[in-house]
Amino acid sequence: MTGTLNRRAVLTGLSATLLTASCGLPRSGPNKRQIYSGSVLRHGDAFVVKVNDFVTRETAVQPALGFTSQFINAGPIGSDTIRAGDTLSLTIWENVDDGLLANKGANATQLQQVQVDGSGYIFVPYAGRIKAAGNTPDGLRRIITAKLDTQTPDPQVLVTRTAGDGATVSVMGAINGQGVYPIERPTRTLSAMIARAGGVSIKPEVARITVKRGKMAESIWLKDLYDNPQMDIALRANDVILVEQDQRAFTALGATGSQARVPFETQTLSALDAIATVGGLQTNLADPTGVFVLRNEPAAIANKVLGRTDLVGDQRMIYVLDLTEPNGMFMARDFVIRDGDTVYVTEAPFVQWQKTLSAITSPLGTAATINNLAN
Repeated sequence: MTGTLNRRAVLTGLSATLLTASCGLPRSGPNKRQIYSGSVLRHGDAFVVKVNDFVTRETAVQPALGFTSQFINAGPIGSDTIRAGDTLSLTIWENVDDGLLANKGANATQLQQVQVDGSGYIFVPYAGRIKAAGNTPDGLRRIITAKLDTQTPDPQVLVTRTAGDGATVSVMGAINGQGVYPIERPTRTLSAMIARAGGVSIKPEVARITVKRGKMAESIWLKDLYDNPQMDIALRANDVILVEQDQRAFTALGATGSQARVPFETQTLSALDAIATVGGLQTNLADPTGVFVLRNEPAAIANKVLGRTDLVGDQRMIYVLDLTEPNGMFMARDFVIRDGDTVYVTEAPFVQWQKTLSAITSPLGTAATINNLAN
């Protein structure tokens, strides 16, 4: 009699444990029913929308990068224009044996390494302080000639620029050769300067180029720079060129190959690409009818998708993809993933059923063992 009571007590305890376990079986996240229960139609705070061609078109928004007219319309720096910081070489011929500048017995004087100061001026003996910046070498030659002409008969002047261009740009970030580079004839444009610095050190597909000019800063994708010659802007002195990797990312959760925050590997990313990036769906767990994309959608897009005009501010949107439909894979291929999106794949219903069966059979097996031991 005592043994029977003990067995009943054990079974009663196991039954209570089973009831508790069935209410809290482990899983990777909410199921489809629970997600739909959060819909606005069911007094939740999110709009649940099934993806179709219309939704795909209205949500296909990408970050707009590119240079404005202020950058595009700035023409290349003239290769002959003298600027502050340039180094000049002057040769002056005088039409007398004993000139102002030449040594005795010579009629030519060479002034090497004449530096254009920060204010754009140079000093020439007997000609004084002369504004060089903004002039071409030929223009500066005429100015110096006019200054000396009153002091020595028929002077002849030659002005040339030597190594040491004062117009430079700084190149930094994910570039193979960070540094300060002069703007020379072959490197007067953005793409040429990037090539001069050794090219980017990251995948071109995710390379973002930012040019800072004074108080302005504008960006472009490296791929767009090469695809659109109009965006290959002319550089200006003191420009800063920053090359950095795309910082956009999405989060993958649920029955996918991996659950992580995943950076974009291309300029555009579809839902199908995102799933493939994390290893696809887990064949033993995933429900292909329950692929969800969660995002905070701007009101302008949310109103279009929902056919409304009254929504204000970002809206919580849950986009539903069913990969088992005839065009489901095409929809997933065309639906664009954006920065900050969460891609969530629910578990198949039979997975929870298997877990329930396991929760039932395991305690029964334990009870049978205890029962045998009690006998």
